Amino acid sequence: MCKHHHYHRFSTHPDLHQLEKKMDRRHFLSKTAMGIGSLALGSLFAADNLLAAGPAAHLANVGLPGLPHHAPKAKKVIYLFQSGGPSQLDLFDYKPRLAAMHGKDLPPSIRGGQRLTGMSANQSIFPVTQSVFEFDQYGKSRAWVSELMPYTAQIVDELCFVKSMVTEQINHDPAITFMQSGHQLPGRPSIGAWLSYGLGSDNENLPAFVVLVSKNAVQDQPLYARLWGNGFLPSQHQGVQFRSGKDPVLYLGNPENYEGDDRREMIGYLKALNEVQFDTYGDPEINARIAQYEMAFRMQTSVPEATDMSDEPDWVFDLYGEESRDPGTYAANCLMARKLIERDVKFVQLYHQGWDQHGNLPNAIKTQCQKTDQATAALIKDLKQRGLLEDTLVVWGGEFGRTVYSQGTLTADNYGRDHHPKCFTMWMAGAGVKPGFSYGMTDDFGYNVIKDPVHVHDFHATLLHLFGVDHEKLIFKHQGRRFRLTDVAGEVVKGILT
Repeated sequence: MCKHHHYHRFSTHPDLHQLEKKMDRRHFLSKTAMGIGSLALGSLFAADNLLAAGPAAHLANVGLPGLPHHAPKAKKVIYLFQSGGPSQLDLFDYKPRLAAMHGKDLPPSIRGGQRLTGMSANQSIFPVTQSVFEFDQYGKSRAWVSELMPYTAQIVDELCFVKSMVTEQINHDPAITFMQSGHQLPGRPSIGAWLSYGLGSDNENLPAFVVLVSKNAVQDQPLYARLWGNGFLPSQHQGVQFRSGKDPVLYLGNPENYEGDDRREMIGYLKALNEVQFDTYGDPEINARIAQYEMAFRMQTSVPEATDMSDEPDWVFDLYGEESRDPGTYAANCLMARKLIERDVKFVQLYHQGWDQHGNLPNAIKTQCQKTDQATAALIKDLKQRGLLEDTLVVWGGEFGRTVYSQGTLTADNYGRDHHPKCFTMWMAGAGVKPGFSYGMTDDFGYNVIKDPVHVHDFHATLLHLFGVDHEKLIFKHQGRRFRLTDVAGEVVKGILT
């Protein structure tokens, strides 16, 4: 049966005609007023969809006209978000001069009256805390890496360290929200949603934006679905969470005794009903809803194939570590990210909780690194050997850093570190960034940036630039204001680009 005939069978159903006849004068005027806007919206879509023909036929996620603005270096991104705030002073930002100050009160001139959290603001002293872990230099780049990261140490010549990250938020929820959406308050679109909206999808059978959350992480700080939400963008651009277990995507499978043909017929009728509603109200979210239903139908076949690990050889599991055989772990999610990138998913976001170490940091951070270090390095190696690192950007980092002083009691082998937004370390690798390179510098205490600060808005502007997008031109008008990922700030960090 041809697509046009398939659609016509639903659109000529007597129940639909009866529904249309029940429109009153107000609905008619509303429909007339929205007609021009509907035509304008339709011009944005160009590709055929599953059940095509008809007013909502052009629903494929093809992005905006005129994008990319310039030749992109990156086509895909894997963002390894380390939720909680990893301690840069115990991982990458080596400060040997702390040994002479260890246990002494941090000079007020260094703190400079900066805002403190409620957890350490009432301390009588702020004891400078040297890391208990050994550091060494690795690779041709001679990058400093802690003994906690032996696998990452092997790939430093692929990494671009940014040691001068700066954020504005000092508590987890607003800081994570700010890092993921460019604003501390909920409701803005996430990075992946902006990329999906602006550039569309390269795989019509999988979402442009996929989210993976580690099941084997410490559940210290909550993660909310709004962190990968679409905000005020059309809902088809929100991230889709893939889970471990029988059903990787919730509510995707057919109900018991429900066949594929039944599902197809149901979607056809539902689409026709939604198109009647769109003709009446002109609400573009209706078209987004149709696109989501049709994507879900295609995903019934594509998701099981994409999440099937049975075709991976033993050497791949050995590379990522034993936990990669356990679906839902950080290691398995890193491997899953590579499989999704191979299938042209544009944005894969991994979340791993457990980096919020206010106390017992030496033991807690060691456990975190044991769960993440090997798989993170394996992902870079795997992408490179498959030729995928050339156009895939990999990002590693959290929402802020940790203080140089100990929160609470400092002992010979135990300490904790409070939140610190004024400087922290992230790294990037792959498409368009300088490999084996360190950018920015902090003071001898690792407390303030003294060279080349990189604000969160700058990071977002640079990420979009690598995708060929001018961050000042990717705009969505909402409630009378023009919004963008970088709000009203942000500069591309040209010093880290190839």
